[in-house]
Amino acid sequence: QLQLVESGGGLVQPGGSLRLSCAASGFTLDNYAISWFRQAPGKEREGVSCISSSGGSRNYADSVKGRFTISRDNPKNTVYLQMHSLKPEDTAVYYCAADQGSTRYWGQGTQVTVSS
Repeated sequence: QLQLVESGGGLVQPGGSLRLSCAASGFTLDNYAISWFRQAPGKEREGVSCISSSGGSRNYADSVKGRFTISRDNPKNTVYLQMHSLKPEDTAVYYCAADQGSTRYWGQGTQVTVSS
């Protein structure tokens, strides 16, 4: 069964850090571009960051630039999103997606809550 599984979410205070993981099973991520999205209550899903299959190209939403870092470890079949200086407005369910051509796989999401 092909699936992506996110983990690493949780409750953190403003200014804190979390590292999200996106692990694939049933397929290898080597040839897939990976994106992180998030969806806050009552809001549309938005793109947060993406990384090319080689890892040579990375992009970030303006709202997270300088605070979030995307990386990939292909031997571990995992992509990470390191988040620093978290703000209450970062609270959302975070999803990863794997893209190859017209094929996209989604994970089930992991909740990140930033609150004091």
